[in-house]
Amino acid sequence: MDFWTTVRDHPVKLRMTSKGGGSENPITIATLLQQTVQRVPNHTALAVKRGGEWKKWTYRQYYDDVCRAAKSFIKLGLQPYYSVGILGFNSPEWFIANIGTTFAGGLSTGIYATNTPEACEFIASNAKTNIIVVENNQQLQKILKIKANLPDLKAIVQYTGEVAGREKNVYSWAEFMQLGGDVPDDTLMSRLNAQSPNRCSTLIYTSGTTGNPKGVMLSHDNITWNAVVSCKAVDLTFGHEVMVSYLPLSHVAAQMLDIYISMACGGSVYFAQPDALRGSLATTLKEVRPTSFLGVPRVWEKMMEKMIAVGRNSSGMKKKIAIWAKGVGLRGSYNIMNGTGYPMCWGLANTLVFKKVRLALGLDRCKFFFSGAAPITKETVDFFLSLNIAIQDIYGMSESTGPHTFCRQGTGNRVTSVGYSVPGIHTKLANPDAEGTGEVCMYGRHVFMGYLEEEAKTKETLDSDGYLLTGDLGRIDKDGFLFITGRIKELIITAGGENVAPIPIEEAVKECLPCVSQCMLIGDKKKFLSMLITLKTEVDMESLEPLDQLTKPAVEWCRSVGSAATTVSEIIGSQDVNVLKAIQTGIDQANARSVSRAQKVQKWSILPKDFSIPGGELGPTMKLRRPIVSKMYSKTINAFYADT
Repeated sequence: MDFWTTVRDHPVKLRMTSKGGGSENPITIATLLQQTVQRVPNHTALAVKRGGEWKKWTYRQYYDDVCRAAKSFIKLGLQPYYSVGILGFNSPEWFIANIGTTFAGGLSTGIYATNTPEACEFIASNAKTNIIVVENNQQLQKILKIKANLPDLKAIVQYTGEVAGREKNVYSWAEFMQLGGDVPDDTLMSRLNAQSPNRCSTLIYTSGTTGNPKGVMLSHDNITWNAVVSCKAVDLTFGHEVMVSYLPLSHVAAQMLDIYISMACGGSVYFAQPDALRGSLATTLKEVRPTSFLGVPRVWEKMMEKMIAVGRNSSGMKKKIAIWAKGVGLRGSYNIMNGTGYPMCWGLANTLVFKKVRLALGLDRCKFFFSGAAPITKETVDFFLSLNIAIQDIYGMSESTGPHTFCRQGTGNRVTSVGYSVPGIHTKLANPDAEGTGEVCMYGRHVFMGYLEEEAKTKETLDSDGYLLTGDLGRIDKDGFLFITGRIKELIITAGGENVAPIPIEEAVKECLPCVSQCMLIGDKKKFLSMLITLKTEVDMESLEPLDQLTKPAVEWCRSVGSAATTVSEIIGSQDVNVLKAIQTGIDQANARSVSRAQKVQKWSILPKDFSIPGGELGPTMKLRRPIVSKMYSKTINAFYADT
């Protein structure tokens, strides 16, 4: 199947069946935006702080800029169903380029800002990219380095700053937005009229944790249907929602929430600064005060660690009140989930502590606290529940256009569950075992069209009935809550034939050892389980590389076990007896929860540095890249089993 046929004429159905699909009329992305513009033309759509001032776009201005961008893309030679790559941090220009590409009949394609030039080249080549939009000179240089290897590339647009060193077909954003001034409205309208809900509009590239990334083809209906239904599922209020955009827009979760769900609910999106994850996010949250907030687990963990550090510095009555209130908060939050109501003194605890904490975080207006992209630990969820902040897990994947299940507020939430299926879709568990655990399979109008030019892999992922085979293992409890227990490909099968899901064991170790940042279970085809462990360390705020210096909470933990260590190298170099003994005690505590001897960790090793995106151990969304870690630390792993 050639490229053109794949993206234009893929025989995908709208899946409006009795199993799921809903009654919402199929519409294009252009229609979704037009409907919102008609309802709230003067409402703030986008806002970004530049030069100390917030620059804002109303929905009418947003729409007009999208049309201008679409005409400029046409002027630069964007062909229907070829792509525009977007490489850089979140901004109004990212949104406008993304939707402008769709209006012009192209395929919007996000590229992770952390990608190497070689990784950018693979995506740009695979997606037949005509134009690449980059954030700044740093990203521009990546593309200039590989430009000669991209025969379909016609132009590059830089959306912030002045273009350094003029080259042919490289434009600033201001120049780009003027290029299409002489393109007739009829030309743009012709491109819009050629679109239909079941044709491809967007390519989302997987993070490529086990090989080259695959281009996930999403149709207009995949996106618009899921956006509209998700708004209803979590009860977003049209014209009243405020969101902060900071997670990578090349990932489906941020793209769906920030661009499309906000569009469907007439929300206002405020952009964080590029150094958001290096510390400035807290400032933006306090200024914007969003009504909903999405964080990957590591973002929530960082918040928790800072709050714990602040709490350690308090004393006297203030500390006693905080401890009392958190106890009330945790009991009360579980009561609310179980439908038994608020406990005594809830109102007092709310006034004295909970409201003040939310205000300090910039989350005092927040109604929805979401976590997605990776599993979040029970320890983190319970910490925030004790402060009356109920984190709602979202489960989905690129191939399901983002959200498939949500936890809801109140009784619609269960700790460690990913919630219920979104209305209008269907979940089944394939080949369940005796405990009811099977592969999670998804059906509905959110299921993707297939992988770009990967027909064989598409057939492996979609069964004959149109179900998406996720590769995730899960179980559904008596109340209908879905629990994800691991991944089939990550499942460890020991030499003795025992199946071991690594994530529950890894989470148990981190819960027992607050000094541990990351851990990875080893043991496939081995006689016993072992584990690689990293400690919590400071991070270089410019490069995001982990440093040798332990974090303050990790140093305090060391003190609590009798160690004076302040760096990882001190612990490893001196074989710090107190630290090693304490870690073994934590491993023993985690092992005590195991259901069999085969699921106990018998050997472990502290690695010299924490896992990170720059280091390659984590993907762009902070997911652990197990095959890469195994290869990087093969000598350490082999040493575990040298005598067996």
